[in-house]
Amino acid sequence: MARTTDANEVRLTGENSFIRLFDREGGTETTRASHWRILLSPGGRGHALFIQSDATDGKPRVYSDNIAVARYLQEELESMLFPPFADPSLPVIKARFRRSGDIASQWTESVRAADESVVLNWYDFCEPFVINVPPGARPLGVISTFVPARRAQVAVGGRVASGAPSPDRRDDYESSTACLAWSETWLRPR
Repeated sequence: MARTTDANEVRLTGENSFIRLFDREGGTETTRASHWRILLSPGGRGHALFIQSDATDGKPRVYSDNIAVARYLQEELESMLFPPFADPSLPVIKARFRRSGDIASQWTESVRAADESVVLNWYDFCEPFVINVPPGARPLGVISTFVPARRAQVAVGGRVASGAPSPDRRDDYESSTACLAWSETWLRPR
């Protein structure tokens, strides 16, 4: 009988939707946003948004409703995914998180801090697919459902970031540098 469980240690489960915008296809990145909605992790439950953009004057920012989640993500995941987001000296800005929409039209993640807001929008979706990167190629593996968006927009304090997502084909699937990444589980070998 085939094994139906994964032998790896679960490090977190939730979502990690992202938007990377470029000044032109294959050009310079203008915005990188990594939005986390965590259901289970060593830091507990909560949300975090890591963003660096022309709309933040090129400076990385961290927003969260649970500082322990943000610091855990910095240490274990962002240090591997995008080291500028992993800097522990970055202040964590207290924020509230809200989502709305559906993949039939658009998806919005809204982040509201005391004196500003960040709004992430994904739209014009491609066919969803599942990625499965086992641990070993890098320290942690991941299983996730990607819903790529051909178009996306980021606004920080009402200032709209420049650029657009770029196509980013994944094996046989059309994808982009702006994806909803749902049902995401990160794994570490035991």
